[in-house]
Amino acid sequence: MPCEGCMERDNKSTDPTMEFLLLGFSELLCLRVLLFLIFLIVHLVTLAGNVMIFMAVVMEPSRPPMLFFLCQLSVIELCYTLVIVPKALLSLIVVDGSTISFIGCAAQMHLFVALGGAECFLLVAMSYDRYVAICQPLHYVAVMSEGLCLRLAVACCLGGFAVALGLTVAVFRLPFCQSHRINHFFCDVPAVLQLACTQSYTPELPLLAACVLLLLLPFLLILTSYACIAAALLHVTSSVGRGKAFSTCISHLAITLLHYGCATFIYIRPKSSYSPTRDKMVSLVYTNITPLLYPLIYSLRNKEIRGVLRKMLRRKKIAQLN
Repeated sequence: MPCEGCMERDNKSTDPTMEFLLLGFSELLCLRVLLFLIFLIVHLVTLAGNVMIFMAVVMEPSRPPMLFFLCQLSVIELCYTLVIVPKALLSLIVVDGSTISFIGCAAQMHLFVALGGAECFLLVAMSYDRYVAICQPLHYVAVMSEGLCLRLAVACCLGGFAVALGLTVAVFRLPFCQSHRINHFFCDVPAVLQLACTQSYTPELPLLAACVLLLLLPFLLILTSYACIAAALLHVTSSVGRGKAFSTCISHLAITLLHYGCATFIYIRPKSSYSPTRDKMVSLVYTNITPLLYPLIYSLRNKEIRGVLRKMLRRKKIAQLN
């Protein structure tokens, strides 16, 4: 059954000149200043952490594959936060919400999904790196060559951007004949779909396809890699050797669970169960807290990153002394 008002559709319902209103956290008027300060501090610390890891890896002359992938992960997280957080901070300053153009909203959604998708594919590449390192240690250098790492990095970015482009085009071709008020702090896919002038499940099909390509398939590939790793570790007689091998996977596993846990909760569920308040809280963690935790997890758990950071700090001290 068509929705109310669709018989009198506004001809400009999908006009590129129209604007959306991001309501943000308009219901939390008394906490605006506190939230703004928290978001700003978290954003600055996240930027500093990812820039530090990026600079440390770039300055390292010999980069093993895992460091190369970590460098790309830091770049993705930097772009990720810059796409979302500035607009979220603005929504806390403006009392009645901040406006965003049709093109701006589409661009933000595309970049958000593309960077998130590239991260999903990158986590697969990192799990493959751990699989080769543990299951085929003698062939590791030959298999994980610089050329293969570069091709995997490019494929991750292209794959994420291609799927995101298809999803964004499908979403923004829908007629928006309800209010243009988005109850979110950025143009997230479920929040924009709530404005679509239809009660059928057809608009959710592109989102479902994107979830399969960006979430389900990569997660299954990661599970396959770790199943092979677990099978290989069962044949290791030494508990010390088994512990050392598994410890190299801890940081990657932690990030994978964080990334896929939040993304699955937000995107893999029917439109009828959409809750703006709950989604905003989960998105808050997904777009602010997890990018902050990534540098902390890798700097604390990854021996190579710790070594590179120590070298960078040593070089800085020597430069200051000179």
